[in-house]
Amino acid sequence: MSCKKGSSSSSFPPTDPCIFNGIDTCQQKSTLEVNLAGTHQTIHSFGASDAWSSKFVGNWANLSKKNQIADYLFSMDVDSSGNPKGIGLSLWRFNIGAGSYEQGDSSGIADEYRREECFQNPDGTYSWNKQQGQQWFLNAAKTRGVKYLLGFACSPPVYLTTNGKAYGTGTAQFSLSSSKFQNYADFLVQVCKHFQGTSTPLDYISPVNEPQWNWGSSNNQEGSAASNADIAGLVKILGPDLQANGVNTHIVVGEAGQITFLNNATNDGRGDQINQWFNSSSSNYLGGVAGVDNTISYHSYFTTCPAATLVTDRQAAAASAKSANSSLQLWETEFGVLGDICGSLNGYPRNTSIDYGLYVAGVIHNDLAVAGASSWQWWLGINPYNYSDGLVYINTPSGAMDPSLSKTDGLVSDSKQLWCMGNFSRFVRPGMIRVDAVLNNQTDPVYAAGDVMVSAYTDPVAKTLVLVIVNNRTSSSVISLGGLGGSATLTGSTITAYVTSSTKSLQKSTMAANKIQLDARSVTTLVANYQ
Repeated sequence: MSCKKGSSSSSFPPTDPCIFNGIDTCQQKSTLEVNLAGTHQTIHSFGASDAWSSKFVGNWANLSKKNQIADYLFSMDVDSSGNPKGIGLSLWRFNIGAGSYEQGDSSGIADEYRREECFQNPDGTYSWNKQQGQQWFLNAAKTRGVKYLLGFACSPPVYLTTNGKAYGTGTAQFSLSSSKFQNYADFLVQVCKHFQGTSTPLDYISPVNEPQWNWGSSNNQEGSAASNADIAGLVKILGPDLQANGVNTHIVVGEAGQITFLNNATNDGRGDQINQWFNSSSSNYLGGVAGVDNTISYHSYFTTCPAATLVTDRQAAAASAKSANSSLQLWETEFGVLGDICGSLNGYPRNTSIDYGLYVAGVIHNDLAVAGASSWQWWLGINPYNYSDGLVYINTPSGAMDPSLSKTDGLVSDSKQLWCMGNFSRFVRPGMIRVDAVLNNQTDPVYAAGDVMVSAYTDPVAKTLVLVIVNNRTSSSVISLGGLGGSATLTGSTITAYVTSSTKSLQKSTMAANKIQLDARSVTTLVANYQ
């Protein structure tokens, strides 16, 4: 969740994916086959978080600018040409602050954006008028039809932590002593109980974030390390307490700093989380705890290149989840362009071009189609920084990149990260089922990662088919939609396409099903009905 987490090396993607065995495959007509009977996970949601700008932007006096941001993120509306006005997120993450904002400079967090208010006061009472800017976006999400709201905490309240700060000691130790687990659980219960009585109830609560990192003062943000045993101990208190208080919020555990912590053991008790929490033989088993969702979450940072790493790390996590609990769902709950991406891209400086959008789309594809994730969530929904991990960006009123001068007003702009995510989130709706799809019988996901990636989703009740095609090729190509498996056929001979490229942002058009144009370096969503 930091803008400076690490780096990788190696070339990504391949320099010319069109050439295969000496043949320019981009000039050949390809056939895309779908098998509606080859079903996989049910899609839960696509989301993003309100960290860290919403506290300021939600309080801007200019309502039209705030609504523009909310529309970009949440809207399902279209313009007069049928082009989407936004990416239709179906989940919004609300950051439950720990109180570093009230501490001011003494918080030890230099960047005011990264400090957060806490609903709980030092005397134990609660002030629900705090985090007003974030609550504005919470309401904006709900009124625009966002289905799920999730509250996540990066640190316990500063009144409870061992060092009185919203970050840890820079070690592997949880910033909360076990004697305070009940107090922290009570705090989270009160937050969930409060929102349950409003128009924006929290469907999910995530009590610990990226516990594998040794959060300290140098990280310049709220956070704490925690062991699997710490988290299990906390959740075993929190779950029954939510139930006893009549709160319907479900607990989602994990928020692993990277996907490999789900299945790879560590020597400090912070890895192998799938087996630790969802294998019934573990002392940290959470499967029988009241209110715990049958879900484990991870973040996709630092495992996205080269292509072999992108694929194999996700295959391993999927296999581990299936082995421990065949019904366990994987959620990817935080991602952004951070650090060096194999020498090809970089978080710094800000870049909102199609190259970055394609990279994001490729990660989404592999999290869904290889890891089998049922939810995919982004990190900074709104970004004021000279960095590439945002969806919507804000500059100063004069257009400069200066977060300190964007707190009360600013200019709003979109990004290809936003629209390429929208190729998935706007059309792949909650409850849809991922089904088999293959282009030209190419079944190697490592090769596809640098060439063309295809995934398919269906609403079997409405008989709607959605295909998302990520085209990394540097020239355009034509594909034909073949069979759907069994006796199913398309309704009509045309298909609706929404294209994001260097010059288009979910631009709508109609194409013949046997002559679908894929623009060079683009993401195309195809929507059709079948019978």
